[in-house]
Amino acid sequence: MIKKVIMKDQECGYLLRNGKYERLLTAGVHWIFPAWGCEVKKVSMKGEVDRKGIPEDVLMKDPEFASRVVKTVLPDTSIAIRFVNGAFHEVLTKPENLFWNVFERNEFQTLDITATDMEEVLPRMYLELMPPKFYKRFTVKEGEAGLLYIDGRYERRLETGTYYFWNYGREVTMRTVDLRVRQMEIAGQEILTADKVGVRLNVVCSYQFTDPERLVATMENPETQVYAFVQLILREYVGNYRLDELLARREEIGRLVWERMKEQGERYCARFLLVGIKDIILPGEIREIMNTVLVAEKKAQANVIMRREEVASTRSLLNTARLMEENRVLYHLKEMEYLERICDKVGSISVAGGRGILEQLGEMMGTKENVKKLLTFCGLFDTMKM
Repeated sequence: MIKKVIMKDQECGYLLRNGKYERLLTAGVHWIFPAWGCEVKKVSMKGEVDRKGIPEDVLMKDPEFASRVVKTVLPDTSIAIRFVNGAFHEVLTKPENLFWNVFERNEFQTLDITATDMEEVLPRMYLELMPPKFYKRFTVKEGEAGLLYIDGRYERRLETGTYYFWNYGREVTMRTVDLRVRQMEIAGQEILTADKVGVRLNVVCSYQFTDPERLVATMENPETQVYAFVQLILREYVGNYRLDELLARREEIGRLVWERMKEQGERYCARFLLVGIKDIILPGEIREIMNTVLVAEKKAQANVIMRREEVASTRSLLNTARLMEENRVLYHLKEMEYLERICDKVGSISVAGGRGILEQLGEMMGTKENVKKLLTFCGLFDTMKM
């Protein structure tokens, strides 16, 4: 019995007789005899070749098949990028790959992954398209330094940016060191002064790491070591001062501590920018004593100021009295000034006795004319009956 087989343009078929490959059937109408053990396995002529279980060596012996495919062979140290019709399609990692090359134009770019830097062999736009197991991506932020290590051995410093490295057959790692100025606070540091008074200090320290390579190679937990170093320097200096000296010279002591730390900066791969004593916290009983002393001092200062003002006032009165004694006109002017103040408080004036008000005031002012001038000045002369 004859069987009709139709192959479309983008199809082909493997003709088998009794399970053995005979030839390739291309587009068109084909007649086979199943009774003779013939069968056809259809496949699409796009992408990777589906061999339907037929050994590749058997298929490649057929010129019709071999002319329609392209094969890539990759060594263990390489991968390849497959381009279809000029556009990126996929990354090939298998040692051998077989693709139809009839309706698609296949091109391949082989990449050596034994190199360290991916950008040496691959355009940047394809970097993140690689399988993650083959590469590592590192990012160094602004103000940081990245230290690159290959198989545990230091390679070089990485500046700000994003980097891609092949990670096949080696271990690629990076350590980041922050080179920006950082601030450290030491709160509640308890120190015994020279006169055996226990105080607590709050200290602020600003510093910056300057040699990241030596820092990583020689120091573990550098922040902790810097913290301990500041503590020891504080104890060394503050313990030599009495409490009164500590309170009076806190800024000077902070400056001395800073100078001492700058001398040791290279040892800690750092540059110390500022050290200062922020707060000095005294024990409760000491605070009470000092508050009592402070109140007594302020009261004494207030008493001194009051006595000084009293002396100044008395001296001023004495000088005024001398001037009025030497100058009668000044004396009468002073009298008129006080009369003016009295008249400001007067609502009405009542005159008693046989004498008039001018005669009574005249005894005080010397003459009636002076009284009239004063009353006119005060606005009372026109309202009074003289």
